[in-house]
Amino acid sequence: MRPLIPASAQPPLPGGRFIIEEDPDPEAVPLDVLFVGGGPAGLAGAIRLAQLAARDRAEGGPLADLEIGVLEKSGELGEHCLSGAVVNPEAFRTLFPDLDEAELPLRGRVAGDRVLLLTERGRIRLPTPPSMRNHGHHVASICKIVRWLGARAEELGVNVFTGFPADALLMRGGQVVGVRTTPAGLDREGNPAGGYMPATDLSARVTVLAEGTRGPLSQAWLEREGIGSANPQIFALGVKELWEVAHPPDAVTHTMGWPLPRDAFGGSFIYPMGENLVSLGLVVGLDAPYVDLDVHALLQRFKQHPFVRGILDGGELVEWGAKTIPEGGYHAIPDRLSGDGLLIAGDAAGLVDVASLKGIHYAMRSGVLAADAIGRALSDGGTGADGSVDGGAQGREGLDGAEGAVPAARLASYDAALRESLIQDPLYRNRNQRLAFKSGFFAGGVKAGLMQATGGTFPGGRIPSKPDAAGPRRKRLGLESAYDGEHAVAKVDAVFRSGNATRDDIPSHLLVGAAGTEGAGPGATATAPAGTEAGTAVSPEMADLYASLCPAGVYERDGDRLVVNAPNCIDCKATDILGPRWTPREGGSGPAYKRM
Repeated sequence: MRPLIPASAQPPLPGGRFIIEEDPDPEAVPLDVLFVGGGPAGLAGAIRLAQLAARDRAEGGPLADLEIGVLEKSGELGEHCLSGAVVNPEAFRTLFPDLDEAELPLRGRVAGDRVLLLTERGRIRLPTPPSMRNHGHHVASICKIVRWLGARAEELGVNVFTGFPADALLMRGGQVVGVRTTPAGLDREGNPAGGYMPATDLSARVTVLAEGTRGPLSQAWLEREGIGSANPQIFALGVKELWEVAHPPDAVTHTMGWPLPRDAFGGSFIYPMGENLVSLGLVVGLDAPYVDLDVHALLQRFKQHPFVRGILDGGELVEWGAKTIPEGGYHAIPDRLSGDGLLIAGDAAGLVDVASLKGIHYAMRSGVLAADAIGRALSDGGTGADGSVDGGAQGREGLDGAEGAVPAARLASYDAALRESLIQDPLYRNRNQRLAFKSGFFAGGVKAGLMQATGGTFPGGRIPSKPDAAGPRRKRLGLESAYDGEHAVAKVDAVFRSGNATRDDIPSHLLVGAAGTEGAGPGATATAPAGTEAGTAVSPEMADLYASLCPAGVYERDGDRLVVNAPNCIDCKATDILGPRWTPREGGSGPAYKRM
């Protein structure tokens, strides 16, 4: 078959939608620092900054009256957060050094590790690679972690605004001066309807983008500033299920091999979560060369393996979800994460180490480092890009009501501190491991082993890569039988299990087609028939790719046309990587994870 190149039908990022050269409204909510995203990075940063402010209140310091806000698009904290999760408690110890381990939102230490190579019917136990040993780490619910962090932030006086997606950055003369939220209560055509709520502006001297993977404001700002990275970011899609079972496994288990082919990078996780709960999921790189890559279907096939079926038999599916994960590693982190009035943290910055399957503590660490840099910039100890002291009077000026964003030179210490924190860290040592598997499963395994043995010095330099959407798709997996097993769950039922309560008549937030043709609502045609002029439609073959890729059944092919069921979307961002663009929609839309 003729190879498909997803990038050929992908609309450009609508930068004009996400960046507006306009002052905040006179009625804007005034803040000193705003964290966009109420996940681990944003909340950890807000907590750290509030701790610094509390210290200055006690000592009469310049941060005493700091106004801090967190803007979160989900209806309640944690509802859009999805992760494994086995957590390195490093960041909790930094933020809460006086708390006993039992007081942290963690479900107990990892009892043991197991790595399996699966065949269709059998399994082979492998030595656990050093990067995947979880001694001293904890299993946890990311939803619980985020809700717990949110409560700690509010106790410290942080303003937490849930149900308010950030729709655009507000800029003045190249400086970020705040954000504008997405309006709510629009009908399918985008007109005000019942419950209409207009957009709200929030002004801030520093805005921290902690939007998670494929944050649209982060993408738009980096593009506007011309900031690249040594390698483009690459991604995986993870689909996860939470089951209540009679006999949970006694160890953290990871698998590789079946049901994935050798030219697709990925694997599974099976984690005991306490209370007879087990978390299992499958993560697959979006650079796999398949036109029908369907991670949800692969997970259903995975559950048919005798080992997995033995865990699930007699159990009940409790919750389901999906999200994308940045996998590019150190070489894909943007060259600069600071600017005039702005910092980027967490998954939006690509801070995930694939080899150790860790991202939460990196997100929290980046939030803490961002807060420290902001504290320096807004107090007498602000420093410039070269580390020199940046004038005490100038540092105090921002808290005396002077207008304008904090200059980039006074926030640049964040970049230096973050890079320094990573340089002796597994994320840096494992900088080429994910890229080694571009050579295939066996060759990649040999290279990854050598990288482990040499502390990351082999092969020297950097393994280059290209964006996921640029890779040709020419093979088929053939997943028609994936739903034949006893524990299989169809996409429509899975979306129900995510708690998705998006209004059926909400405007579509998905942009389809190379010209950015906007996707339609439920049951409507989103593209013209095949053969229409390039830029106004996607081909039937590309429609099939989107339908397979999306774990939530948002895209369907109807004859030669693509139908977009936008309310099904659970904000996993998979097609934002390979096809239709994701844009913010009214607050509270999307999934409502409770126990993930």
